[in-house]
Amino acid sequence: MPRKVLEDAGASVTVVSSSLDGATGMLGMEVKPDILIGNVIAGDRDGIVFVGGGGAKEYFDGPSAHALARSFFEHGKLTWAICIDPATLANAGVLKDRRATSFPSSEQALRSHGAVVTGDDVSVDGNIVAGVGPVAARKFGKLLVDVPGAR
Repeated sequence: MPRKVLEDAGASVTVVSSSLDGATGMLGMEVKPDILIGNVIAGDRDGIVFVGGGGAKEYFDGPSAHALARSFFEHGKLTWAICIDPATLANAGVLKDRRATSFPSSEQALRSHGAVVTGDDVSVDGNIVAGVGPVAARKFGKLLVDVPGAR
């Protein structure tokens, strides 16, 4: 849903993954990644969104994902995550003392890294935005469009 909202608003979306093989999301959407995670440069993009689902667990402790999250965050770029993937941001160290939310199964990871877990559908704290999951996907996507620098 966030991708659809962005594209409907005219934004260009680049799909990043650890593999260029096609992938199927939890709700059935099929995507072909455009670029490998190790080849993304924060300076070339307006922001990054870490999207949850079962495959997202790969990035919880992934050095490339953590470096990417820190790079976007430290450059003041949009650094967003939804569903279980706010855990990647927490593990990367960018949620310390920040308000955030996530799917319930990831809340402890956020707390253990110093995040203030709100339990809201979507939490905004500076250039960090976190969404709870599919129930908040449309709101999350709309916020992506409405935030300056998101396109």
